Amino acid sequence: MIKRVHFQPGVLPYLLVAPQVLITLIFFIWPAGQALYQSMLIQDAFGLSTQFVWFENFVELFKDSLYVDTFFRTVFFSFCVAFLSMSLALLLAATADRIVRFSTLYRTLLIWPYAVAPVVAGALWMFMFDPTLGIIAYMLDGFGYDWNHRLNGGEAMSLVIMAAAWKQISYNFLFFLAGMQAIPKSLHEAAAIDGAGPSRRFITISLPLLSPTTFFLMVINIVYAFFDTFGIIHAITKGGPAKATEILVFKVYNDGFIGLDLGSSAAQSVILMAIVIFLTIIQFRYIERRVQY
Repeated sequence: MIKRVHFQPGVLPYLLVAPQVLITLIFFIWPAGQALYQSMLIQDAFGLSTQFVWFENFVELFKDSLYVDTFFRTVFFSFCVAFLSMSLALLLAATADRIVRFSTLYRTLLIWPYAVAPVVAGALWMFMFDPTLGIIAYMLDGFGYDWNHRLNGGEAMSLVIMAAAWKQISYNFLFFLAGMQAIPKSLHEAAAIDGAGPSRRFITISLPLLSPTTFFLMVINIVYAFFDTFGIIHAITKGGPAKATEILVFKVYNDGFIGLDLGSSAAQSVILMAIVIFLTIIQFRYIERRVQY
């Protein structure tokens, strides 16, 4: 007969959980509540008085065509950054997994960009593509292409996408490489004996077994593109030209800290938080069902 172990109720479990609960309350719940309350206020031009207006700030946002354009621009930007960074990271991880000589050096060089701060990464790409001093802009000029992301909105968006994806490749590379090294070598050896080539083995064995890693990185990359790319955009284009690279998180900064419209800025931050939570729920509820663990 198996005896069940029962623990007497005590304060120890609550003490162990208390630090995490306290951190969540201070750094998430309280700021989120403050943002929600601020989103229902309107201040006068001098900031001397406030008026409680309920959801008027949200209604005005959805009536604003510029905000709607910013929303779709953010969706496009996030998709491009996530797709580009994950695709290149998977390709590099597949290459690193097969390298025998100098593999440590190769992996170290690929990991380095992750240690670069977003603002520094943006500054590096800005200098490389500077229309006057940039080496890559100079090379493009040699091929007859006049690069100028300060005037061309499409070029500016392409530049911030490349910079943001480059910054995230190292993070994705680490997880893809760890996932590939966890796959039993016997599976690839058996497939090779059956006549499957490297590409066939990668598609039929590696990719399905990497689906949990891919799902995790998909969530991380979307959140990264929504929030952590602010420093890159601020360093390269500052949302320009003509708001061509202004995504939702940068519009929150522009309206709140530059335009001093705190009510609208807070409403935008609440909407941005709701969008990320909604996307994460959709991914875990529906996309996870297709993941093979």
